[in-house]
Amino acid sequence: MQEKQALNQQRPVSHKQTGARDAFLARSELFRHLPADDLNALHQRTTETSYPSGFVFYRPGDAGSALFLLKQGAVHLYHLSPDGRKLIMATLQPGACFGETLLLGQGQQRHFAEAVSPTRVYSISRHDIEHLASQRPGVALALFYSVEQRLHQIETQLINTTFKSTLARLATLLLQLAHAQAREQGQLVVTGLTHEELAEHLGVYRETVSATLRELKDLGTIEPGRRHILITSPHLLATLANPELGTGRSAP
Repeated sequence: MQEKQALNQQRPVSHKQTGARDAFLARSELFRHLPADDLNALHQRTTETSYPSGFVFYRPGDAGSALFLLKQGAVHLYHLSPDGRKLIMATLQPGACFGETLLLGQGQQRHFAEAVSPTRVYSISRHDIEHLASQRPGVALALFYSVEQRLHQIETQLINTTFKSTLARLATLLLQLAHAQAREQGQLVVTGLTHEELAEHLGVYRETVSATLRELKDLGTIEPGRRHILITSPHLLATLANPELGTGRSAP
C-alpha cells in the first residue's frame, strides 16, 4: 500500500480546532446521540489529518484498520476492471464515513478509496470503534445503516447497468449531478467533470460517453461545453432517464 504521507500530521491542535472537531462529531449521524462524556472520550481517540488529491486511503486486499469521517473535500469509492477501467460506486461529500465494512467481519477491503480533492478526515482505529459499538448499540446500528445505504446504492447501480441503456443511465447521472450542484441562474448544470470522469461513473469507455452526449444534445436535452453541461430540457431528460415511466418519446 502506498506510503501515507499526511500534510499536517504533526501539527499541534489548537483550542479552536478542538472545538470544531467536537462540533463535527456531535453532528455526525454516527455519534450525535452520544452523551457528552462519550463524545469527549471519542475525541481523545480521533486523529485529524489532511491529505492531497489523489491520495489512496486503502485498496482491495488492504486490512481494514480504521473508520474515516470526511470533514472536507471529496472521496471516490471505486473498483477497477482488469483492463483498467474505473467504476465509481460513490462520491463521498463532507459528513460521510467510509471504511465501515471493517465492522462486518471482513478482514480486507474490497474497493479503492481515493481523495479527489484536498481532504481533511478524522480517523478512529478499528479497536476503538469496535469497543464503542459494543458499548453503545446506537453507534453499531448507525454504522450498519450506513452500510445498508451503500449496498442499496450499489444494488441500484447494478440494476441500472443491467436493464438500462447507456443513454438512460447517462441521463440519470446528469440529473443526479445537476441537482447535487448549485443552480446557475435558475438552470440545472453539471460542472467540473470531463467525459472520462463521467465514463468512470458509468463503467463505460470515454468514447461511449462522448457519443451519448452528442445524442442527448441532438435530442434537445443538453448543451455541452468544456467541463460544463447545461440541461436545457430537464423534463425530457427525466423521461429519457426513466423511459418506462415517461409519456411520449422514450430512450432508444
